[in-house]
Amino acid sequence: MIAAMRSAVFLLLLANLLLFAWARGYLGAPANPDARRFERQLLPEQVKIVSRGQPPAAKGKKEEAERPAEKLLEKSAVASCQLWSDLSSSDADQVERLLTDRFAAFKATRGTTGEAAGYWVFIPPLASREEANKKTAELQQLGIQEFFVVPNGDANQLAISLGVYKNEDAAKARLETLRAKGVRSAKVGERKGRATLNTLEIVGPEAQSEALTQAIVALLPKASPATCKLRTGGAP
Repeated sequence: MIAAMRSAVFLLLLANLLLFAWARGYLGAPANPDARRFERQLLPEQVKIVSRGQPPAAKGKKEEAERPAEKLLEKSAVASCQLWSDLSSSDADQVERLLTDRFAAFKATRGTTGEAAGYWVFIPPLASREEANKKTAELQQLGIQEFFVVPNGDANQLAISLGVYKNEDAAKARLETLRAKGVRSAKVGERKGRATLNTLEIVGPEAQSEALTQAIVALLPKASPATCKLRTGGAP
C-alpha cells in the first residue's frame, strides 16, 4: 500500500511538472498566445496610441490643424485701396511698372477721364450780355428752346451753343434744321474736350500701403492719392 501511495505522489508531481512545462511553452505553443506576440515586437516602448475608438483624421485636415498660426495670419491680413487720379498715360505706365517690379502684392485697375473731342452748332460770341439776351429772345420767338449761353471765363464766352455732337455730319444736320427755322448766324465748329487722363485704383496689403505711396510720390512728386472703398467680392 505504501508503494501505491508513493506511485500516486510521483505521478502527481510528474503531472505538475508537465503542466508547468507546457504553460511556459517548453512543450509547444504557450497557453497565452499574446505573450509570444509581445516577445516578438520590435521596440515596443515606442508604440503610440493614435486613436481610441475614432477614425484617424484625414491628411488635409491634419495639415490644417498643424498650421493654426498661418491660418490666423491670412485671416488677419487687411487690404488698402488707393485712388490716383489725373495721371498722364506715361505716368500711369510708370506706376504699373513699379507695381510689377517692387509691389507684386498690389493690383491696379486703370480707368480714363476727360471729354472726347466733337462738334457743336453755335452762334459766335456776342459783344455783351445784353446782345446775348437779345439773341436768345429771338431764338425763342423762332420756337427754339434748346440753347445755352457760354458763361464768362470760357474761351467762347457769350457764344450761344445750339447743340454738341460726336460727329460732323450730325452737327451739320442740326444746322440745316435751324436754318430752316430762320436762324442765319449759326455755324458748325470743332469742339475740343479736355485731355484724356488716367486713374489707377490700387488694392493691396495695408502693411505695405505707406511704402507704396512713398514710392509713387518719389516717381510723381505732384501726385497724391485718395482713399477708395474696397469692392466686395474681391479684386481691385
